[in-house]
Amino acid sequence: MLDVGKTAGVIGGLASIAGPKNVASSSGSANVADVCAALDEFTECVRYLNTRRNTGAVLALESEADVQDALYLILRPWVRDFVPENPTGKTGNRFAIRDFASRSLRLVVEAKFIRDADHGKGVSKELHDDIEVYRHNPHCDTIVFFIYDPNSLIPDQRELRRTIEQSRVYDGRPLACKLIVKP
Repeated sequence: MLDVGKTAGVIGGLASIAGPKNVASSSGSANVADVCAALDEFTECVRYLNTRRNTGAVLALESEADVQDALYLILRPWVRDFVPENPTGKTGNRFAIRDFASRSLRLVVEAKFIRDADHGKGVSKELHDDIEVYRHNPHCDTIVFFIYDPNSLIPDQRELRRTIEQSRVYDGRPLACKLIVKP
């Protein structure tokens, strides 16, 4: 059931930072906690769109690209320099495409869509590979991993969270990793 009070509180809080901004200098008072709070409401936002009318906008989440589109729609109004699909440099033999970045927040948001049981079991390796790539990015202090797991195929979310959200320091520079798994 939609928790209107909770959703209104998050949206109301985010509305306070939605005023005009100079995109080049800052995203206003938005911070990583605001991004995580908005992403925590992902399921409620999708449910609202998909159940509010018989016809109209429906958000079918059937691929990683669909999840990326939903994340962009949720976050872009609040993080004005939220940029989609910006390639990172090549590290070793890997070339990474980050889903979204905010330079002012020094943030990368990576979306994952768990498509089957094997992917649910192997997503930990993907996340660790992403961490290895982004730890070299001088404009990234935080990675938020957003995983849409519609069929609950990740075998042990608690263990995945423990391994992803641990403290990390590379060459004297901390890298924070956050994990949000929905629905």
